[in-house]
This record gives sequence, C-alpha cells and structure tokens, in this order.
Amino acid sequence: MKYAPRLPRKFYRQDTLHVARHILGQRLVHLEAGGERLVGIISEAEAYVGSEDLACHARVGRTQRNATMWGEAGHAYVYFTYGMHWMLNLVTERAGYPAAVLLRAVIPAEGVERMRKRRVGRPDAQLTDGPAKLCQAFGVDRQFDGHDLCGPAAVLFIERGVMITDQSVTSGPRVGLNTVAEPWKSMPWRFCITRSFAKQLQEEIGS
Repeated sequence: MKYAPRLPRKFYRQDTLHVARHILGQRLVHLEAGGERLVGIISEAEAYVGSEDLACHARVGRTQRNATMWGEAGHAYVYFTYGMHWMLNLVTERAGYPAAVLLRAVIPAEGVERMRKRRVGRPDAQLTDGPAKLCQAFGVDRQFDGHDLCGPAAVLFIERGVMITDQSVTSGPRVGLNTVAEPWKSMPWRFCITRSFAKQLQEEIGS
C-alpha cells in the first residue's frame, strides 16, 4: 500500500509558529511492532520558542531533561510531567536554538482498536483529545525522546495530510500557564482546528 510522503526536515527548520500552525491536518504515525499503523490527524498544537519564552522549558537553560530541544530540527522531544504523563513535542528551527511544538490533540484515523485498549474505558471522543492522552494511546514514552522523525528507520513520524485553511483554524493562549508571567502567559501560540472542521474530518474518516 502506498502512503503519503513524510514531512521533510526542512519543514521543521522553519519558524516555530509557522510549524505549529501548519502541523495541523498532518498525520502523526507510530509504526508498532508487527507493522500496525497508529495514525491521528493533528488537530491542536502549541509553540514554545527559545529561552526568553517563560513558558518554555528552555527558560532554565540546558538540562538533561530538555537537552533534545537544542538539537537538530525534526526530532521528537518527549518529557515526563506531573509524575505520570508523557508529552510529545517536535523540535524546530536551527540546531542550538531551543524551540519546539507540543502536540496537544489528534483525531484517530488508523489503529483505533489499539488506542482503545490503551485508553480502556474511555469514550472515543476522549482517546486522544489531550497531550498526555495521545501519548498513552500511541504508546509514546521516554524511549522516543530524541527519535529522528525524518530518519529512514523512523517508527514515529509525520505524514502529509490535509490542508487546513485559515478559516478552519483558531488561535489563543497556551494551556496551563497559570504561574507564567505576561506577556508569555497570553501569547496566542496555541493553534486548533475548529470544531466544525474537526467534525467534518471525523465523518470523512468514518465513511
């Protein structure tokens, strides 16, 4: 079966806000052992840009936890938070400059039964509608920190999906920044597919 091309490294090397906006509609893919594909259409993402961004992990300087952010664009930055959740980010811009896009939500498209098993007891609408939820559903954890999304042997990567027009995108402040100072707390660096367009995509997947 022929699949859509994977996003090239040059896509991730672009401005982080551009990546966060245009990652919407692309397809997150995890190739599981045995060849099963877990796929979700990216519907929500947030940008974190440099050490000056007080909401970004880079604000404290380079550490063992956040070192991946300083690396080459097109790698996964995966970190653990609240003592229980994994979060998946895409490293962006030039090497040596810490910036990344957090994937906050996807619309399940393939491998839904496997996602249901990992998110047992949850309704389909809540399988991947949050950053920790999508990591659990896709089996993403610390082993993927530093994973090259563009490498020929990648098992976690992003394929080209559908184009999302500006009319189908909303933006606003990033989530959970209660203790972050302004102006960073209110920066409109969270990008989402509108509910109406997300519903349309879900209907197309189910048809």
